[in-house]
Amino acid sequence: MAVGEGRLLENGEIAPLKVKVGDKVIYSKYAGNEFVVDGEELIVLREDDILAIVE
Repeated sequence: MAVGEGRLLENGEIAPLKVKVGDKVIYSKYAGNEFVVDGEELIVLREDDILAIVE
């Protein structure tokens, strides 16, 4: 649905994300935060919580 700009590194630079909108991902059972917006269940994850990108 959406991805952020990237991850802030210690030196102040932003590292680009490896995932993009529309990617199907596998994540661990207890990762992320679940929300309901307009009746739709959503989950917000950190890139570190993603185990794999399914091709």
